[in-house]
Amino acid sequence: MSYFCKNVIFFILVQAIAITLLIHSSSCEFNKGHHDDINKLSPWLITWHLHVVNGLSNGRILLVHCKSKDDDLGIHNLTADTEFTWKFKPNFFGGTLFWCYMAHSNFHAAFDAFRENDDFFQECNYGDCIWTAKDDGIYLRNGKLDKLTYGWEQGRLW
Repeated sequence: MSYFCKNVIFFILVQAIAITLLIHSSSCEFNKGHHDDINKLSPWLITWHLHVVNGLSNGRILLVHCKSKDDDLGIHNLTADTEFTWKFKPNFFGGTLFWCYMAHSNFHAAFDAFRENDDFFQECNYGDCIWTAKDDGIYLRNGKLDKLTYGWEQGRLW
């Protein structure tokens, strides 16, 4: 058996034991945050939902093009107060990345819509990333608040 296979099996066993211990300890306490703890332990087990929302004023159309290394989600023209959404499970071995290009009027922004790191997982509440394009930039919903994350740049790339 190769060194890589042994490491993968060891990693899976450690995760299974940790999840079992977490479920057992949480079920005894009837803890409402039980599933959140499991999600924090194993973010690749979650079905992630990404949303891109047109929150621009004056009925402006938002051009959205999101993709990953493996999937091009196409070009979408969102009318005011509509959204484009998709769901996926991250690659078990890591490296899942989605990025988006957005444009309206004479402005554009390009950014990582999903990346694998603990800070990002927490910002997206371990499963639901909501990006909103507003007049002054791109916001990421963190809990019940929108946080300005990226500004618009002058001009359009295409």
